[in-house]
Amino acid sequence: MERNGLEDRFRERRIGGWVLGVSGFFFISFFLAPWTVDAGTIVDLEGRANAFDFATSDGWGSAGNTNFVQVDANGTVHQHDRLVWTSLNPYAALIYGFGDLNCHQKYERSLEVNANQMPVCTRDVGIFFGLVLGGMAFNRRGWNRWTVRDTCLSMLPEAWLQPVYQKNWRTMAWLGVGLLLCLPLIADGFLQLLTSYESTNTKRILTGVPFGFGLGVLMCSMFAARADAFSSAGQVLLPGSSRFVLSSTETARQESE
Repeated sequence: MERNGLEDRFRERRIGGWVLGVSGFFFISFFLAPWTVDAGTIVDLEGRANAFDFATSDGWGSAGNTNFVQVDANGTVHQHDRLVWTSLNPYAALIYGFGDLNCHQKYERSLEVNANQMPVCTRDVGIFFGLVLGGMAFNRRGWNRWTVRDTCLSMLPEAWLQPVYQKNWRTMAWLGVGLLLCLPLIADGFLQLLTSYESTNTKRILTGVPFGFGLGVLMCSMFAARADAFSSAGQVLLPGSSRFVLSSTETARQESE
């Protein structure tokens, strides 16, 4: 019997594997996709998050390209396409299109591979690496414990959780751990936004990793937490010999069914 009272944790391993696989595909692709394009062809991107800026050279989805104008030594104005990902090979188009939609792609906050700017900024690189770690960790030690909150908490050592469950500090612990993982990214981002402080690419990666890890565990828990896997709330094994007890309203509803 597993630590949650069920016979196996096949579903948890599978969900962790999916999050690991999908996030790992994108994380690796952020480094591989620039190698599938001629060196030096994707540079100086400056887009917006949650919008297409480099899908076309003009018209719809071209905001990033239409704003790119250079003036040469003779005063002649030249307008160049920094990136038209719909014209790339299918693999690179998928990855750069994903980055175009989800990331601002600011060149000063991004790394270069093969003399090409990466599809996402360094913060997103850190977040996706954290997602990989979150999926991997949940695959190894995540347990369905009826609710999303308790499934997330199952990642922590049982010795740490015993006083949490005995004193019913579950919500406080869940929110506290989540805030702890998010705080580095929030502090780094908002200090940069509200003050003259300027972060570095190394800091953006390092602050993105814990946020991505927490997000990965939360995603896994949202899919893994299933009350219907248990015959009753009392079947769920919890730290500190705790047990779930349904309210009288919920008990009456189940009995009527």
